[in-house]
Amino acid sequence: MADKDAITKDYMQDPERFADAFNYLLYDGKQVIKPEDLKPQDSASLALLYGEDGKVVPIQKFRDVLKLASIMEGSDAVYLLLGIENQSEIHYAMPVRNMVYDALAYNKQVDQKTKENRAEGKSSGAEYLSGFRKTDKLLPVITLVVYFGAEEWTGPRDLHSMLDANEHILRFVDNYRIHLITPADFQDENFPKLVSELRLVLEYLKYSKDEDKLYKLVNEDEAFKSVSKKTVDMVNVLTNSKIPYDKGEERVNMCQALEGLIRRGEARGEARGRAEGEAEGEARGRAEGRLETLKNAAANMRAKGWSDEVIAEILSVDVADVRIWLDTDVN
Repeated sequence: MADKDAITKDYMQDPERFADAFNYLLYDGKQVIKPEDLKPQDSASLALLYGEDGKVVPIQKFRDVLKLASIMEGSDAVYLLLGIENQSEIHYAMPVRNMVYDALAYNKQVDQKTKENRAEGKSSGAEYLSGFRKTDKLLPVITLVVYFGAEEWTGPRDLHSMLDANEHILRFVDNYRIHLITPADFQDENFPKLVSELRLVLEYLKYSKDEDKLYKLVNEDEAFKSVSKKTVDMVNVLTNSKIPYDKGEERVNMCQALEGLIRRGEARGEARGRAEGEAEGEARGRAEGRLETLKNAAANMRAKGWSDEVIAEILSVDVADVRIWLDTDVN
């Protein structure tokens, strides 16, 4: 798990892949968010809560990736805090987990505004007590879950799905929905909306359980003929593949590497088949030789007048077998 967590986090920190994921989520693949307009943020958030004994309990959470995005929408600049949570396994409390991340991000903004306002000393009354001015605004926080698994996401996608409550009560509980990218949900016609190698990883994952479709995908898509080593590493770790490449290579032809892997697998299979066949033949020969020895011994004993029962006891076989060997009429 540690390897998967580390490699997915490193992979999605890349500004190009990060922007690609959010352009798909927010703008249906239009290239609105530019990689150069993303600024990494401190992924740690801290809140001080009070425990049952009245003591302060610090709560600190670490996001996988958090960036500040400056987006031009027409002539207006829009600023967003964008976070990505990578999952190699399904998390069955993801709505609550993301809700905490987002709440802490908003709380962090409020704390920062409070410090700034009190440093200026211009607030009074309710604004001073709250530390937050009536005209103050917060940056929107959007969290995206990228599930790097081949199976369907069977976890909850909103808070209401986790609650034991009837429809009447749920009307009074604010729902929280997660934003999710998962290979199994991707329609083939939507993959081209991703322009980075994130598309290759998600496509490979989607078909990783179907060898025929996977082989067809890798061979027919030209993009797989020149892939970064980081993308190959992602595929290898997430699917337990063993696609080889030389350390000196900058780009990897996954088509050739996969064909070589298949050929080596077939060669090993053939060699194993021959070895198993030879071993099976040897075992069969030994068994047939032992049977012939038993038959000859039984015949010699019968010629000396020994009963079938005695012969069977001496040879440790069934009486019926002795009679079959010697072609004796059971009756």
